[in-house]
Amino acid sequence: MSACPRVLVVDDEADLRELLEITLLKMGLDVDSAATLAEARALLLRHEYALVLTDMRLPDGLGLELVREVCAAHKNTPIAVVTAFGSADNAVVALKAGAFDYVSKPVVLDQLRVMVQSALRLNAPAAAQAPSAQPATSRLKGESAVIQSLRAQIARLARSMAPIAITGESGSGKELAAREVHALSSRADKPFIAVNCGAIPEALMEAEFFGYRKGSFTGAADERDGFFQAANGGTLMLDEVADLPLAMQVKLLRAIQERRVRKIGATSEEPVDVRIISATHQNLAHCVETGKFRQDLFYRLNVIELGLPPLRERLDDLGVLTDTILERLGTFEHRVVLGPRVLDTLRAYSFPGNVRELENILERALAFANDGVIQVQDLALKGARGTPAAAPVPVMAAPLDAAAAPSTAPSLGAGAYPFAAPATPAPWPGAAGANTIASVAAPASAMIALPVIDALPSNLPEYLNAIEREIIMRALAQTQYNRTQAAQLLGISFRQLRYQMQKLNIQEPGD
Repeated sequence: MSACPRVLVVDDEADLRELLEITLLKMGLDVDSAATLAEARALLLRHEYALVLTDMRLPDGLGLELVREVCAAHKNTPIAVVTAFGSADNAVVALKAGAFDYVSKPVVLDQLRVMVQSALRLNAPAAAQAPSAQPATSRLKGESAVIQSLRAQIARLARSMAPIAITGESGSGKELAAREVHALSSRADKPFIAVNCGAIPEALMEAEFFGYRKGSFTGAADERDGFFQAANGGTLMLDEVADLPLAMQVKLLRAIQERRVRKIGATSEEPVDVRIISATHQNLAHCVETGKFRQDLFYRLNVIELGLPPLRERLDDLGVLTDTILERLGTFEHRVVLGPRVLDTLRAYSFPGNVRELENILERALAFANDGVIQVQDLALKGARGTPAAAPVPVMAAPLDAAAAPSTAPSLGAGAYPFAAPATPAPWPGAAGANTIASVAAPASAMIALPVIDALPSNLPEYLNAIEREIIMRALAQTQYNRTQAAQLLGISFRQLRYQMQKLNIQEPGD
């Protein structure tokens, strides 16, 4: 390619072709023109172009044919289309076929220049691109086949301006994928704005998305930009887009199609240049069928679909993901490491909450771990195949003196305690007399007896917290508030006991 980028304009309207040529020449570009598909094909055989701009309707065929041919034979050449006013469907079809972007008639020259500059940045030498457009490492960690395929797909999608709909279960990394698309695109040096559509009150949605003028409503003390203006030139991610109310969906559709927004209180629209990436864990097609989501907006957002795999389908990446999370949780002085069999235990878990759940599990386990070493018992996983038995259930061998440890647990019946020991426990080595607490682990096949209660509790969390508080207070009373010995007595770590005492607001006498 010559030092001066060359652009091919394909349009049978002489006046529009001339306008496009003049505009591009003023941008310092070389321009070739063609009035038909045949002329365009001949020029493509002789020259390499930084951009092809074609009308959708030509005398000898459709511009869509040229889109497919350029995408197949000239993979590094972006092609954009010119569509008639209101022909949003044609634009969507072209984008699905591989078009880089589109402009609508009558052509707005400012929008044309922005689109051309974005296309030229795609073909710029790597050294000339913004540093943020060349991430040293991917945000999507892992080396499994499925994640490598996902990264390759994202790299291809980043070259287009077509809207992307990211689907996947909650916690699978939809925002990370959206940020990866943005970072690899020609918009990498522009803003990335992520919006949770389900977190905005319906009454404030229009103001939040499009902005407002000063004095346009009570409380509008100053003029404010909306999400579209904030993301101008960059990427706007609409997370949980299925939660948008129908009234807002109409306004959003117009903003996306016309690439113009009007602030509340304004009399005119202003142009915006944003790439839309939407995301949801819901099935949008089903939402359309049930009338919850507009079909035309679905068609506009779902130009390209990017599906994210759940963590259970990429367990080979668990080691890399865990190392990344632990590196973030640790500090320079105190690294966090995994004890024996922890990774195997994690691999046996199904992770219904995906990567987000993995982060929560490790963060919680670190709170219970000793000296930054996470052990299997710190994970507190339920339902993992091959997971060791849960922490032993503390069982009272005999009631303590009421004065020594006042009970705050709810009444369980006539002297009954919530857990029945399968066997008489051995006394704790440091205990004296009959007031002993033992930790008894029931066999895997044994069932712990249910508490004898007069009626079911009306608030189960408070009920269980009260029981846990009672057990911990009795253990503390028996060990004269020696927390290390009390933790050993209950079969938990010192850090876990301290955490539970803080959670349940248990204080030592005199505190």
